[in-house]
Amino acid sequence: MVCYGVLWCVTICYGVLLCVMVCYCVFMCAEMGAQASSVDGVHVIVVGGGFGGIAAAQQLKSRGLNFTLIDMRDAFHHNVAALRASVQPGFAQRTFIPYADTFGHSFVQGRVDRVDTDRQTVVLQGGTEIQYSHLILCTGTDGSFPGKFNTEASYQTAVQTYEDFVTQVQAAGSVLVVGGGSTGVELAAEIKTEYPDKKVVLIHSRIGLADPELLPSVRQQAKDVLLEKGVELLLGQKVLNLSELQLNVTCRNMLVTTDKGDNLSTDLIICCTGLKVNSAAYASSFSGCLADNGALKVNDHLQVDGFSNVFAVGDCTDVKEPKMAYHAGLHATVAVSNIVNSLSRKPLTSYHTGNITMLLAMGRDDGVGQFNGLKLPRCVVALGKSRDLLLWKSWREMQQKQP
Repeated sequence: MVCYGVLWCVTICYGVLLCVMVCYCVFMCAEMGAQASSVDGVHVIVVGGGFGGIAAAQQLKSRGLNFTLIDMRDAFHHNVAALRASVQPGFAQRTFIPYADTFGHSFVQGRVDRVDTDRQTVVLQGGTEIQYSHLILCTGTDGSFPGKFNTEASYQTAVQTYEDFVTQVQAAGSVLVVGGGSTGVELAAEIKTEYPDKKVVLIHSRIGLADPELLPSVRQQAKDVLLEKGVELLLGQKVLNLSELQLNVTCRNMLVTTDKGDNLSTDLIICCTGLKVNSAAYASSFSGCLADNGALKVNDHLQVDGFSNVFAVGDCTDVKEPKMAYHAGLHATVAVSNIVNSLSRKPLTSYHTGNITMLLAMGRDDGVGQFNGLKLPRCVVALGKSRDLLLWKSWREMQQKQP
C-alpha cells in the first residue's frame, strides 16, 4: 500500500507539473501567434541577453517586429546550470548558447554605457549609438562566480573558465561554501554529489537555509538533504577573515576564522553571497526611477516610471517576488505584448505576482521545492529540474541543437 501511495503521489504531482507546462506553452503560443507585421519606425532594443532578454527577443522576432538584442557576451548563459558546470567536467559547453546563431544580425555584442532618453538612443562603450522606439531593460543581477558569470568573454573563454574551475574543485580535499542561500545550498549539494569523498562545509550567517520566501518545511527539507549527503553545516556564523583569503583557487590548509571563535582549515573557498542589481547601463539615465538597491521602479504594465516606451524585465525590476528565470520569462511576455498593444492602441496587459514556485536542485539525483505554494515530493523535483536543470528549454527556445 505504501508503494502504491508513493506512486500515486508522484503521478499526481507529475501530472500537475505537466498540465501547468502545457497550459503555459499554449498561452505562449497564443501570445506569440498574434503576429504583428513590421511597423515603420518601430525598433525595439533589448538590453541584456539573460532569460528575460532572450524571451523578449524571441517574441519580438516571432511577431515580426524590428529589434536589436545587446549583450556583452556572444552566448546566452543558462546559469541555472552554472553550479553543475563548476563541478562536472565537460558540462559547461551545454550551458552557453551562441546568440548569433539564433538572432543573426539582430544581435549586437557590446557593453551599454548609457541610455540617452531624450534622443531615444542606446550608447555602447566605444561610442556606437543605436536608436530605439521602445526599450526593454533586462540587465539582471551580478554576483560571485561560479553562480554568476557576468564577464565580457567569448563562448570558448566562458566554457574554459568553468572547466578550469572544475580542476580546482577536483584538486581540493576540502571545500568551504560561504553563504547558505539557494545558490550556496545547491552548490554544496552539487559538490557532495559529484565528489562524495570530499569534505564539504557550508557556513551561513542565519539559522534557516535557502530562500526565506520558501515554505519552512521546504527549507528544512533542504537542510535534511545536505545532512544526508554528508555536508557539514555551520549555521548562525560568519567568516571573519574572508577578505584575507583567496577565493576559487585551491590552496592547501587555509585557516578560516568565524565570528563565534571557531577555526577550520580548508583547501578551497567558494563565496555564494552578495547579489546586486546590474544597474550600470541605466543608472545615470533613470536616476529618478531607482529603488534603493538600484532596481527600476515599474508600474503594473512593467513600464519604467515616467516612460511609456521603456520597460524593465526580470531581476532589474523592483517587483516584489523571488528573482528567477521563470518570472523573467513572464515579464518578457507582458512587456512585448504591451509594446504590440500600444502600437494598435489596445489596453495594456498587467503583471500580477502569484504564489511562490521554486525548485532547488540538490545534485543530479535529488531536489526540494514547491509549486504554487505547495510542497513537492523530492523525487518530482529531481525529475522535473535536477536531472538536466531545464537545459532542454533554453536550447529549444534558442532553436538550436544541444551538444
